[in-house]
Amino acid sequence: MNLCIKHLMVIMTIMLVIMIMMMMISKKTITDWQKSTPFECGFNPMSKKRLPFSTHFFLIAIIFLIFDIEIIIIMPMTLTLKTTLMMTWIWTSTSFIMILIIGLYHEWKNGMLKWTK
Repeated sequence: MNLCIKHLMVIMTIMLVIMIMMMMISKKTITDWQKSTPFECGFNPMSKKRLPFSTHFFLIAIIFLIFDIEIIIIMPMTLTLKTTLMMTWIWTSTSFIMILIIGLYHEWKNGMLKWTK
């Protein structure tokens, strides 16, 4: 049994050395300029520091969050179809969908959905 433990320790040590060597070999030493810059922030932080924040980007981000939350609310509605009263479910889902449609119409009329200025 003592011999088996020694063999196991040797094998584990060899594996550890191999893994450390692989990590050192595969490590990237050259930093890529594109990968070190932030993305999806609406402006280039490497240029002038006091540029105004893009409200167009902000509105697009808010609309994305709203639609993301809509999906989170709509998904369980289909799961509760069998456990709730049909009239209550229809009334709740219809009113929720109508609120979403009215909000989408409001965003459309105010020009928030235009991707270009």
